[in-house]
Amino acid sequence: MALSMIELIGKTPLVQLRRETIEHASVYAKLEMHNPFGMKDRVAKQVILEAKRTGELKEGAPIVESSSGTLAMGIALVGTYLGHDVHIVTDPRIDQLTYTKMKSLGVHVHIVDEMGPSGGWQQARLDYLDGLLMRYPDAFWPKQYENIENPRSYHELADDLIADMGHVDILIAGVGSGGSLCGTAERLKKHNPNVKIIAVDAAGSSIFHQNDRPGRLQGGLGNSLQPKNVNYSIIDEVHWLNDEEAFSWTLELARYEKIFAGNSSGSVYAVAKWISRTVDPNTKIACIFPDRGDRYYTTIYDEMYLKNKEINPFALNDSPRKIEHIQDTDQWSYIFFENGKCLHEKAIVY
Repeated sequence: MALSMIELIGKTPLVQLRRETIEHASVYAKLEMHNPFGMKDRVAKQVILEAKRTGELKEGAPIVESSSGTLAMGIALVGTYLGHDVHIVTDPRIDQLTYTKMKSLGVHVHIVDEMGPSGGWQQARLDYLDGLLMRYPDAFWPKQYENIENPRSYHELADDLIADMGHVDILIAGVGSGGSLCGTAERLKKHNPNVKIIAVDAAGSSIFHQNDRPGRLQGGLGNSLQPKNVNYSIIDEVHWLNDEEAFSWTLELARYEKIFAGNSSGSVYAVAKWISRTVDPNTKIACIFPDRGDRYYTTIYDEMYLKNKEINPFALNDSPRKIEHIQDTDQWSYIFFENGKCLHEKAIVY
């Protein structure tokens, strides 16, 4: 049966990663990069269709959003497909491929030229977006970092994991806006209240109360803000990887598993491999690979870029350091997050 481009969103495969020895637990990866443009196509579809249903998005009204990559492409696809002008506010970190794709779909791309005094590039983009809302008072702003439809869009992903795996003991996923990890986790907990939830972040991200380092090189992972869609109460463990670790494991994912992905997937891959060696072999581990590697062909996959940034592409650290309290880290570190939950009094329920 033929599908429209919007109906195609969410039809993504699950693959089992290679098992090096019989002692290792099975790891299954949901290849969200097989959506038309990436994992956040799901968010764009859910948010925009719901806004049209409720009347919040009026016929022909523009859509404005702040994004540095994958959500921008999802909104570009769904918004323009349904006849809306789309305005994306981004920053100089946007790669040429994503910029070219957005322009080809008819998107108005606005690039801020400097960071704000606080909040990094995210805050600078949001400040610019405020100006667009004044210019277009009938515009719809999806607000990916706090829109409840963001995590809800991943309920279907969780249902797919249950249908394909039968049972999930551990979920491992990256955190940017909080939607994919927390939305999938909430749904999985309805099937298995004891499922363990492991978050993967970038060193120098402030999501889990490290000090923000806006100069970090990783894309997709991390944030200079603490998004409202991060449900801290359901997270059991947090891992932070630095740029070199994230990039080298992304390259290893391509070399060994033949999955050409971005650094969000590479970091999740590293954590999933390590976790698989620490648990019972019968444990079923699910992880989410959100992004294709295309937009990173001039960075992660470019030898000269790695050399200029003094990044060793074979720096496969596989011995993360356990820490007891939240602190800034400069290498792969992890924490059992029970102590961190007290920083957030109210859990979000999706």
